[in-house]
Amino acid sequence: MSNRPSLGFDDDDESVTPPAKADVLDLSGFQPKPVVRPDRQKVAEAAAKAQFRSREAKAPVAMAPVTTPAQVKVTRRRRTGRSAQLNLKCRPDTIEQFYAIADANGWVLGEAFERAVDLLEQDVKAKRKGS
Repeated sequence: MSNRPSLGFDDDDESVTPPAKADVLDLSGFQPKPVVRPDRQKVAEAAAKAQFRSREAKAPVAMAPVTTPAQVKVTRRRRTGRSAQLNLKCRPDTIEQFYAIADANGWVLGEAFERAVDLLEQDVKAKRKGS
């Protein structure tokens, strides 16, 4: 017996015994039953009557050849030392216009944005002097 206190249960760890061999079920009298499959014709008729849709794959449909887009996006990446990111919500036509200006001048987008800010700053200073 161990030095542990009794928990009040009849089944302690020491009193557990494995089952005897006589307690094992004898299944030798059981035999597997043969599989009875229904007639395929009757199954097809029942499926047609119930308007069952078959989930079998149909013949593959010939795909139309993929055409490449007329305009290919140009990669606008160069090492410039610019590391901060600016995300803006703009109208699609404004974005296209900005890209067109940058592409026409061979600028990366950061350079085009810097030039736009410089021009805007010059415009604001000119308006202040004129007022």
